[in-house]
Amino acid sequence: MEFDNSFEVPLPVGNAWKVLMDIRRVAPCMPGAELTDVVDERTYKGRVGVRLGPVALTFAGTVKFEEIDEANRKARVAAQGSDAKGRGAANAVASFHLEPAGDGTKVLVHTNLTLSGAVAQYGRGVGIIQMTAAQIITQFANNLKAQLAKEGGPIAAAPATSSAAASPAPPHQSPTPAQQPAPPAAKPISGFALMANVLWGFLRRLFRRE
Repeated sequence: MEFDNSFEVPLPVGNAWKVLMDIRRVAPCMPGAELTDVVDERTYKGRVGVRLGPVALTFAGTVKFEEIDEANRKARVAAQGSDAKGRGAANAVASFHLEPAGDGTKVLVHTNLTLSGAVAQYGRGVGIIQMTAAQIITQFANNLKAQLAKEGGPIAAAPATSSAAASPAPPHQSPTPAQQPAPPAAKPISGFALMANVLWGFLRRLFRRE
């Protein structure tokens, strides 16, 4: 199945690109995700958990950048993982690109997802997989914004004109991303809240037809 999502980052395109390409930095912002190993500059191993009501799924696998176009701020990522309890597997290819949006950046993501085994059953019906993806992207964006606001440095450095020349300030050097303490991994998306949103979306579409 294929679907599109988007989110915004409160940084200019160049700054947003650097932040998003720093996997160690942004991985903890992904709901239920944990980075477990860095194979090389383009390949990472990790786990991600999603809870759908009473069913908790944990996928362990590999994420690899297949293409990085820094000039055009585009990239393609391939991910594959298997459920820890043997209930199936997931393979996804996600392409994303960045474009200016006011003072910030809009990130557009196109995902091609294939599920196999028992987990494929959860993608049927009223589009629960698409809704899950939308919720994950939204929570990721909120977590990333909160992290940037907490760090302070990246947002303060975002404008093209330097603020140091405009107003002298006491010398202070913000910690580099490597020095920044990693935020705790976000909790898995709640299946109960997800189902409520799915039901609400279904009712809205139903009433629009009448």
